[in-house]
Amino acid sequence: MTDHKPDLDAAYSLKTPEDSVRLYRDWASSYDTDFAAALDYRLPEATAAAFAEGGGEGPVLDVGAGTGLLGAALAERGIGPVDGLDISSEMLEAAAAKGCYRKLVQADLMRALPLDLGAYAGITSSGTFTHGHVGPEALDGLMQVAAPGALFALSIKVEIYEAMGFAEKFVSMGAQITGLELLDCAVYGPGADADHAGHRAMIARFRKA
Repeated sequence: MTDHKPDLDAAYSLKTPEDSVRLYRDWASSYDTDFAAALDYRLPEATAAAFAEGGGEGPVLDVGAGTGLLGAALAERGIGPVDGLDISSEMLEAAAAKGCYRKLVQADLMRALPLDLGAYAGITSSGTFTHGHVGPEALDGLMQVAAPGALFALSIKVEIYEAMGFAEKFVSMGAQITGLELLDCAVYGPGADADHAGHRAMIARFRKA
């Protein structure tokens, strides 16, 4: 990856785990203000709401926790304990400062996860399944650390749902999952600029059988 300033365009150009580590190292200190607040980023809140409304409960693994926006939204709803996982140690430091996580784990979703099998009653993710190196193959590892009956609420960028193979992956999972719903939501609120105001995502909500 060539050098980019840390912003959404740079995030969408990520190709490798090393790209992600470099970008989010540089973005961690300003992510909440320069991105989330500036663009009225609503996806973490929508994902937490979908999880809560689906009957989600802890312990929860927040996948691609970043600076902890989703973890904070879960905590506001009284859901916990929540563990956070991210590839960037700097982003996890920012998440730790929010005080809403039981523990934080640095790991690459596309590799074996350093977590106990069946440890989580809930798996959530906001803004991780988008352009970049994390594809639907990551769902295999998440299924392993989810307990039977665990509720998933995973945001997926609309444009990549079919293009990157998420639709096909859910079909292939067959009887491993139940009750799959695709919930449409806005990525940004009314405070977003014109370039981002209409962006949509879907939240894949389902349970491990």
